[in-house]
Amino acid sequence: MKLKFFGAAHEVGRSCILLESGNSRILLDCGVKLGEKEEYPVISDEEFKNIDAIVITHAHLDHVAYLPHVFSAGWSGFVYSTKPTFELSNVLISDYMRISNPSNVTKTGLAKMQKSFRLVEYHKEFKIKDFVLRFIPAGHILGSAAVEISAEGKKILYTGDINLRKSRLLDAAHVEHLHIDTLITESTYGGDKDIFPSEREQLGKMLQSIKETILRGGKIIIPSFAVGRAQEVLFILDDYIRSGLLPKVPIYVDGMINKAMRIHRHNVIYCRDELQKRILMSEDDPFKSKNFYIIDTKKSRSNAIREEGSGIIVTTSGMMTGGPVMRYVEKLGGSDMNKLILVGYQAEGTPGRKLADGAKELEINGRKVEIKMQVELYHLSAHADRPQLQKMVSGLEGLKKVFVVHGEENKSNEFARYLSSRYEVHVPKLGEEFSI
Repeated sequence: MKLKFFGAAHEVGRSCILLESGNSRILLDCGVKLGEKEEYPVISDEEFKNIDAIVITHAHLDHVAYLPHVFSAGWSGFVYSTKPTFELSNVLISDYMRISNPSNVTKTGLAKMQKSFRLVEYHKEFKIKDFVLRFIPAGHILGSAAVEISAEGKKILYTGDINLRKSRLLDAAHVEHLHIDTLITESTYGGDKDIFPSEREQLGKMLQSIKETILRGGKIIIPSFAVGRAQEVLFILDDYIRSGLLPKVPIYVDGMINKAMRIHRHNVIYCRDELQKRILMSEDDPFKSKNFYIIDTKKSRSNAIREEGSGIIVTTSGMMTGGPVMRYVEKLGGSDMNKLILVGYQAEGTPGRKLADGAKELEINGRKVEIKMQVELYHLSAHADRPQLQKMVSGLEGLKKVFVVHGEENKSNEFARYLSSRYEVHVPKLGEEFSI
């Protein structure tokens, strides 16, 4: 078998990996890299003609957003994913098209893409020519999957993005006791120092910070990915207000989060049993809390900004690369009474990363905006940290070869160095090919 890396090599973004066995060729993920400029997988349209199928691990844009280009360029194969991944991908890609308006995408291509999906349940084996595949719950976002692939008497595990801790929505990834020859693993938080504080510690600090801002009459902006982080954050805030740990203030919900919430509600069978029981056995539906105020018009957005008193605004995009969050920061960022709370990964070059690194100015809509509001970062990540990644790898049986991807170069290299005493380890470069 052969592996070739068209993205997510020495970087976070544009995940796209070719796996080849005999005359069978599949792509694992097909995403874009968002930042100061958009970057696409380094695969040519000509090379796509030989691809038999695309397998998508989850709906985040860095794993799925290159699909519209692929179909617009004439490819006509099948895309395999779980049901929630298909539904969420349509929502997030639609939003991406509206904001980025890529010139290489056609309406015909988008229509072909939507009809191309083949939906597969967790743990159910399916075949793509010479490959036998299985989706395994990855614990990252709704519908996310690690992929087990068998061919030529060998087994490969591709983690996609993975979380080894249970969340309010999802159980932890189900990757214990797998017998695997080759692992392709993410390393977003694979650095030597990437050890997350306990959730209790992080939430305690965040709770106190939000409470202080509310009591002084300020507004809190929480940029969040529409899928996964947003639902976690909203559930946390709702629980705190219900329990009295936070003063009762409106929680404004803006952007694609609202559509994503409906998809989560319709696919609650993929969530934790406790959440299913909470919805099915009581009238306490956390997706429809009375504490949530839906922002769905320009007027309601303006009202949320101008409303006297405190409020919490949860909105997209998570790394502040576009979306409603920029409007809120433009209007509220100039007051030190307000606060910006970052809760997810901030890629290099993104506005969120710049603010996390201490920037006091952002360019928004062609003009420079002074940032006086406080900026804080709390790790409420849906990725595994370094100890979790180590635990995952050590629990795999028969493992010989590891490819470390989806991480900033220094983090991937540090994780690779840790693994190199036990396994043959590679940190692939863009376009690099390997035999396995």
